Amino acid sequence: MFNNLFEGKTVLVTGNSGFKGSWLTLWLIKLGARVIGISNNHPSNPSMFNELNIREYMEDYFEYDISLGIDGLSKAFEYNPDIVFHLAAQPLVSESYEDPLNTLQTNIIGTANVLDLIRNNNKKTTGVIITSDKCYDNLELERGYNEEDLLGGKDIYSGSKGAAELVFKAYFHSFFKGNSLGSKISTTRAGNVIGGGDWGKDRIVPDAIRSWSNDSLISIRSPRSTRPWQHVLEPLSGYLMLAQKLLKDEVNNGVNLNFGPNEENKKNVSELILDMSKVWGFKNPEESFQISEVSNFHEASLLQLDCSKAKKELGWGPLLNYEEMIDLTIGWYKKFYSDKDEMLDYSINQINSYEKLALKRGMNWAS
Repeated sequence: MFNNLFEGKTVLVTGNSGFKGSWLTLWLIKLGARVIGISNNHPSNPSMFNELNIREYMEDYFEYDISLGIDGLSKAFEYNPDIVFHLAAQPLVSESYEDPLNTLQTNIIGTANVLDLIRNNNKKTTGVIITSDKCYDNLELERGYNEEDLLGGKDIYSGSKGAAELVFKAYFHSFFKGNSLGSKISTTRAGNVIGGGDWGKDRIVPDAIRSWSNDSLISIRSPRSTRPWQHVLEPLSGYLMLAQKLLKDEVNNGVNLNFGPNEENKKNVSELILDMSKVWGFKNPEESFQISEVSNFHEASLLQLDCSKAKKELGWGPLLNYEEMIDLTIGWYKKFYSDKDEMLDYSINQINSYEKLALKRGMNWAS
């Protein structure tokens, strides 16, 4: 898979202890990479990173707040990574209202710190900077947002992600465009990612699982808000494919790409809850939730991405249909609450199954 390009490579993952970071780290280890991680903390309890003891299989791991400067970050860069996946962020809209300055510091200055260390690394380095679909100025358009649309947002979190993209653009044109060292950077934009191992605060799937595992109802805030839901392995396959293409000079340095799901995965919150509750085991799915319309912060009611550029540039496309996404997600949690000691093997098997399905369906990265 991925032409064995990651085997033996030194890969730095910032935010490696988070939900997406844990899955990416596990996938890279499976591919034979030497993974270095850096995170501020373990963002949830429980956390996939801890429950699967992922640290044991990594080359090294540092705890550091990337917004504080480059001193702690530079220790990780002493390994001279071949590839950097930058996921570390303050990822919650609700938290951005409670602590806007920390959100701005982490998502903007933290990204600048990572870019500066890639710029000054002693070897050719490929950087994949992960921002968010919320980097776009959301005008509630019916069409999907593309990479040429305006950046921005009506809340601190969205603004911080749009600003991170602008910092990336400035660094690319100032230091990486035509860089004689040969280092390359890119950004990716994805959102509404679900999957097993997520226990993040104020996120719809973790909130549901916490409630249902305690025999209580989930309270949903915006039942009619529509999102294009995607399983976590979908954008991660795009990140890995993008890094591979950059390493092989098969995609332009400085590229920005969206990674989103199929159109059929666009469901509102109540539809998602009902479908997940059926797989969880509710005989009457309508009794799995209650509606609380109260919200103290702005949330977009519609947000989707146009991923045609990723399909053109990489040959990437979403793999899973809606039912497969739900089955993988809820299957992981059901296994966790019945036999958590087996979760490392179970998670790797989910990656293996995803790769086999990609091969069966003709995804070119799977050949």
